[in-house]
Amino acid sequence: MTREGFDVGEYVDQMGLLLDLKIADEYRDGVVVNFERIRAIANLVNSFALPEDVEVAPVFEP
Repeated sequence: MTREGFDVGEYVDQMGLLLDLKIADEYRDGVVVNFERIRAIANLVNSFALPEDVEVAPVFEP
């Protein structure tokens, strides 16, 4: 699932305000790039359809 029109830079700015987290100007672009990577990974994970019979595992044991 992808969201058209989602602005990662705007998201970073809004979350910074919401969390009262000051992001220095020199770091903002790097934060945005990392959130874009997170978004791409999340889209990949969310693109897999799960079968209806999958059960939730309360503990992950690799």
